Amino acid sequence: MLVENPVKITETQIKKMAKLARGRITTIYLHWTAGHYGQVFDDYHLCIDQDGTVYATCDDFCERKSHTWMRNGGTIGIALCCGYDATCELPTAICAKAAWSAVGPEDYRDPYEAMIDGGSEPPTEKQIEAVAKIVAILCKELDFPNSSDRVMTHCEIAFRDGYGPGSGDPETKWDLWFLPDNARNNRLCPGGCLIRGKAAYYLWDMKHKKKAA
Repeated sequence: MLVENPVKITETQIKKMAKLARGRITTIYLHWTAGHYGQVFDDYHLCIDQDGTVYATCDDFCERKSHTWMRNGGTIGIALCCGYDATCELPTAICAKAAWSAVGPEDYRDPYEAMIDGGSEPPTEKQIEAVAKIVAILCKELDFPNSSDRVMTHCEIAFRDGYGPGSGDPETKWDLWFLPDNARNNRLCPGGCLIRGKAAYYLWDMKHKKKAA
Protein backbone atom coordinates (compact mmCIF):
# COMPACT_ATOMS: atom_id res chain seq x y z
CA MET A 1 0.00 0.00 0.00
CA LEU A 2 1.22 3.50 -0.85
CA VAL A 3 2.22 5.58 2.19
CA GLU A 4 0.94 9.13 1.91
CA ASN A 5 3.17 10.83 4.49
CA PRO A 6 6.27 8.66 4.85
CA VAL A 7 8.57 9.16 7.83
CA LYS A 8 12.27 9.80 7.27
CA ILE A 9 14.71 7.76 9.30
CA THR A 10 18.34 8.47 10.17
CA GLU A 11 21.29 6.10 10.30
CA THR A 12 21.34 6.46 14.08
CA GLN A 13 17.71 5.37 14.30
CA ILE A 14 18.38 2.43 11.98
CA LYS A 15 21.23 1.33 14.25
CA LYS A 16 19.01 1.47 17.34
CA MET A 17 16.23 -0.52 15.67
CA ALA A 18 18.72 -3.10 14.42
CA LYS A 19 20.22 -3.59 17.87
CA LEU A 20 16.76 -4.27 19.28
CA ALA A 21 16.13 -6.84 16.53
CA ARG A 22 19.45 -8.68 16.96
CA GLY A 23 18.98 -12.44 17.11
CA ARG A 24 15.51 -12.28 15.57
CA ILE A 25 16.39 -11.40 11.95
CA THR A 26 17.90 -13.98 9.61
CA THR A 27 17.96 -12.33 6.17
CA ILE A 28 17.78 -9.02 4.34
CA TYR A 29 15.94 -8.89 1.00
CA LEU A 30 16.53 -6.04 -1.44
CA HIS A 31 13.85 -4.86 -3.85
CA TRP A 32 12.65 -2.05 -6.00
CA THR A 33 9.07 -0.85 -5.81
CA ALA A 34 8.56 -0.88 -9.61
CA GLY A 35 6.85 2.45 -9.02
CA HIS A 36 7.77 6.11 -9.28
CA TYR A 37 10.40 8.10 -7.47
CA GLY A 38 8.83 9.54 -4.34
CA GLN A 39 6.40 6.66 -3.85
CA VAL A 40 6.91 4.79 -0.59
CA PHE A 41 5.14 1.48 0.02
CA ASP A 42 4.50 -0.20 3.37
CA ASP A 43 5.31 -3.66 2.01
CA TYR A 44 8.91 -2.90 3.00
CA HIS A 45 10.50 -1.92 6.30
CA LEU A 46 12.68 0.72 4.62
CA CYS A 47 12.30 2.57 1.31
CA ILE A 48 15.02 4.64 -0.35
CA ASP A 49 14.11 7.52 -2.63
CA GLN A 50 15.86 8.91 -5.70
CA ASP A 51 18.09 11.26 -3.68
CA GLY A 52 19.08 8.61 -1.11
CA THR A 53 16.55 9.71 1.53
CA VAL A 54 15.49 6.73 3.64
CA TYR A 55 11.95 6.23 4.93
CA ALA A 56 10.71 3.73 7.53
CA THR A 57 7.25 2.18 7.56
CA CYS A 58 7.71 0.54 10.96
CA ASP A 59 9.30 1.10 14.35
CA ASP A 60 10.36 -2.53 14.74
CA PHE A 61 12.34 -4.51 12.16
CA CYS A 62 10.67 -7.68 13.43
CA GLU A 63 7.30 -6.48 12.16
CA ARG A 64 6.12 -8.86 9.46
CA LYS A 65 5.86 -7.28 6.01
CA SER A 66 4.78 -8.86 2.72
CA HIS A 67 7.83 -8.14 0.57
CA THR A 68 9.16 -11.57 -0.47
CA TRP A 69 7.07 -14.62 -1.34
CA MET A 70 7.11 -17.23 1.44
CA ARG A 71 10.05 -15.51 3.17
CA ASN A 72 8.63 -12.75 5.31
CA GLY A 73 9.21 -14.12 8.79
CA GLY A 74 12.33 -12.84 10.56
CA THR A 75 13.48 -10.88 7.53
CA ILE A 76 13.94 -7.21 6.61
CA GLY A 77 12.67 -5.88 3.29
CA ILE A 78 14.35 -2.82 1.79
CA ALA A 79 13.19 -1.24 -1.47
CA LEU A 80 14.49 1.40 -3.83
CA CYS A 81 11.68 3.71 -4.94
CA CYS A 82 12.14 3.29 -8.67
CA GLY A 83 11.78 0.88 -11.60
CA TYR A 84 8.62 2.22 -13.21
CA ASP A 85 8.16 0.64 -16.69
CA ALA A 86 11.51 -1.21 -16.47
CA THR A 87 11.94 -4.26 -18.69
CA CYS A 88 14.43 -7.09 -19.15
CA GLU A 89 15.20 -9.34 -22.09
CA LEU A 90 16.70 -12.75 -21.39
CA PRO A 91 19.97 -14.02 -22.88
CA THR A 92 19.47 -16.33 -25.82
CA ALA A 93 22.41 -18.74 -25.49
CA ILE A 94 22.22 -19.71 -21.79
CA CYS A 95 19.70 -19.88 -18.99
CA ALA A 96 18.93 -16.55 -17.36
CA LYS A 97 20.38 -17.64 -14.01
CA ALA A 98 23.80 -18.10 -15.60
CA ALA A 99 23.91 -14.58 -17.07
CA TRP A 100 26.69 -12.61 -15.38
CA SER A 101 26.65 -9.58 -17.62
CA ALA A 102 24.06 -7.32 -19.20
CA VAL A 103 23.79 -4.32 -21.47
CA GLY A 104 21.36 -1.46 -21.88
CA PRO A 105 18.76 -1.24 -24.65
CA GLU A 106 20.96 0.91 -26.88
CA ASP A 107 23.99 -1.39 -26.77
CA TYR A 108 25.00 -4.44 -28.77
CA ARG A 109 24.05 -7.57 -26.89
CA ASP A 110 26.06 -10.74 -26.89
CA PRO A 111 23.75 -13.81 -26.84
CA TYR A 112 25.11 -14.64 -23.39
CA GLU A 113 24.03 -11.29 -21.96
CA ALA A 114 20.70 -10.06 -20.67
CA MET A 115 19.34 -6.75 -21.86
CA ILE A 116 18.17 -4.43 -19.09
CA ASP A 117 16.11 -1.29 -19.48
CA GLY A 118 15.72 0.46 -16.13
CA GLY A 119 12.73 2.37 -17.46
CA SER A 120 12.03 6.08 -17.15
CA GLU A 121 12.88 6.05 -13.41
CA PRO A 122 15.83 3.66 -12.98
CA PRO A 123 17.86 3.05 -9.80
CA THR A 124 20.10 6.04 -9.09
CA GLU A 125 23.68 6.11 -7.86
CA LYS A 126 22.51 7.70 -4.60
CA GLN A 127 19.98 4.91 -4.04
CA ILE A 128 22.58 2.22 -4.67
CA GLU A 129 25.08 3.81 -2.30
CA ALA A 130 22.39 4.34 0.35
CA VAL A 131 21.17 0.74 0.27
CA ALA A 132 24.76 -0.55 0.46
CA LYS A 133 25.44 1.59 3.52
CA ILE A 134 22.21 0.47 5.17
CA VAL A 135 23.11 -3.17 4.51
CA ALA A 136 26.47 -2.58 6.20
CA ILE A 137 24.82 -0.94 9.22
CA LEU A 138 22.29 -3.75 9.55
CA CYS A 139 24.89 -6.52 9.20
CA LYS A 140 27.04 -4.88 11.87
CA GLU A 141 24.24 -4.23 14.34
CA LEU A 142 22.40 -7.51 13.70
CA ASP A 143 25.74 -9.32 13.95
CA PHE A 144 25.49 -11.43 10.84
CA PRO A 145 27.61 -11.70 7.67
CA ASN A 146 27.26 -9.64 4.54
CA SER A 147 26.97 -12.82 2.47
CA SER A 148 24.88 -14.02 -0.46
CA ASP A 149 22.94 -16.28 1.94
CA ARG A 150 22.00 -13.45 4.27
CA VAL A 151 21.72 -10.42 1.95
CA MET A 152 19.91 -11.05 -1.33
CA THR A 153 18.12 -9.16 -4.05
CA HIS A 154 14.57 -10.23 -4.83
CA CYS A 155 15.88 -11.52 -8.16
CA GLU A 156 18.46 -13.75 -6.45
CA ILE A 157 15.92 -15.36 -4.14
CA ALA A 158 13.41 -15.61 -7.01
CA PHE A 159 15.95 -17.68 -8.95
CA ARG A 160 16.37 -19.97 -5.92
CA ASP A 161 12.63 -20.32 -5.39
CA GLY A 162 11.71 -20.85 -9.03
CA TYR A 163 10.08 -17.59 -10.07
CA GLY A 164 13.03 -15.63 -11.43
CA PRO A 165 13.66 -14.59 -15.06
CA GLY A 166 13.16 -17.47 -17.47
CA SER A 167 10.94 -19.42 -15.08
CA GLY A 168 7.75 -18.69 -16.99
CA ASP A 169 6.04 -17.83 -13.71
CA PRO A 170 3.36 -15.17 -14.24
CA GLU A 171 4.64 -13.49 -11.06
CA THR A 172 8.28 -13.44 -12.20
CA LYS A 173 10.45 -11.08 -10.15
CA TRP A 174 13.75 -9.61 -11.29
CA ASP A 175 14.26 -6.72 -8.86
CA LEU A 176 17.86 -5.41 -8.99
CA TRP A 177 19.03 -8.23 -11.30
CA PHE A 178 21.64 -5.90 -12.76
CA LEU A 179 22.64 -2.42 -11.61
CA PRO A 180 25.00 0.24 -12.99
CA ASP A 181 28.40 0.37 -11.31
CA ASN A 182 29.58 3.98 -11.18
CA ALA A 183 33.16 2.81 -10.61
CA ARG A 184 33.08 1.04 -14.00
CA ASN A 185 31.54 3.76 -16.15
CA ASN A 186 28.04 2.56 -15.16
CA ARG A 187 28.58 -0.87 -16.63
CA LEU A 188 25.71 -3.16 -15.65
CA CYS A 189 26.78 -5.69 -13.00
CA PRO A 190 24.90 -8.31 -10.98
CA GLY A 191 22.97 -6.22 -8.47
CA GLY A 192 23.45 -8.41 -5.43
CA CYS A 193 27.21 -8.63 -5.94
CA LEU A 194 27.46 -4.88 -6.47
CA ILE A 195 25.51 -3.99 -3.32
CA ARG A 196 27.29 -6.54 -1.12
CA GLY A 197 30.64 -5.36 -2.50
CA LYS A 198 29.86 -1.75 -1.62
CA ALA A 199 28.52 -2.84 1.77
CA ALA A 200 31.80 -4.65 2.43
CA TYR A 201 33.64 -1.37 1.91
CA TYR A 202 31.32 0.45 4.34
CA LEU A 203 31.84 -2.30 6.92
CA TRP A 204 35.61 -1.98 6.53
CA ASP A 205 35.34 1.81 6.87
CA MET A 206 33.24 1.52 10.04
CA LYS A 207 35.75 -0.88 11.57
CA HIS A 208 38.74 1.35 10.85
CA LYS A 209 37.00 4.51 12.01
CA LYS A 210 36.21 2.78 15.30
CA LYS A 211 39.86 1.78 15.72
CA ALA A 212 41.02 5.32 14.98
CA ALA A 213 38.56 6.89 17.46
